[in-house]
Amino acid sequence: MNSISAIILTYNEEINIEICLKNLKDWANEIFIVDSFSTDKTLEIAKNYGCQIIQHEFINQAQQFNWALENLDIKNDWILRLDADEYLTEELKKEISEKLENVPSDVFGFLMKRRVYFMGKWIKHGGYYPTWILRLFKKGKAKSEDRTMDEHIILLEGKVEKFKNDFIDDNKKNLTYWVEKHNNYALREVKDILQNDIGQGKKRKIYYKLPVFFRVFLYFVYRYFIRFGFLDGKEGLIFHFLQGFWYRFLVDAKICEIKKSLKK
Repeated sequence: MNSISAIILTYNEEINIEICLKNLKDWANEIFIVDSFSTDKTLEIAKNYGCQIIQHEFINQAQQFNWALENLDIKNDWILRLDADEYLTEELKKEISEKLENVPSDVFGFLMKRRVYFMGKWIKHGGYYPTWILRLFKKGKAKSEDRTMDEHIILLEGKVEKFKNDFIDDNKKNLTYWVEKHNNYALREVKDILQNDIGQGKKRKIYYKLPVFFRVFLYFVYRYFIRFGFLDGKEGLIFHFLQGFWYRFLVDAKICEIKKSLKK
């Protein structure tokens, strides 16, 4: 058992949560469920795994996670942030356990490599793997960016190291849920764009300087053909088209809709 406190944000995650908790049960010695008043069996499942359950009104991911950092009675020095549809590979769990035994005094965070599954298929191509994300950090040394969309955990001080092995993102919910979730994401992203807060990275900033809709086609061609997204099979076609074309097209459509309404 490792001296790690895992924080998981939930809302109606009965389909995913047990896989996540089973993965952590005998590995992390403290698991917090910060729930946004689920109406399914999420909390019942969490209770079976001995989790500490706290309910709090949800505004967005960033605010919910920062609230958790500020208000939970976290007893361990290291905090792991996971979503309900995520879990660690056994190789990563072993690597974390070994590294935390002898961490340099100036290292306060670790980047973890995300492996996304869609409809049961590992999405390896299209520039989608690997994606490095800060998910393990020392208490008091990191927080989430205060953003409504595409927020990241950022280190407040110290150095970051990388783990070699992957963690898994494998949401078991159906395609209808995925579409509804990304429709909501699109609204949040449009809000960020119109507030001139388009996020981290030069690539993202360059993208939003390109003409609306044209950039969508350009991005899909780059991702599906140039970055070999087609090698991910039919599941990859569905994923790259929906996530790399339909979603981006929807964002641009919503931008046009809002700008048109403001001119009236």
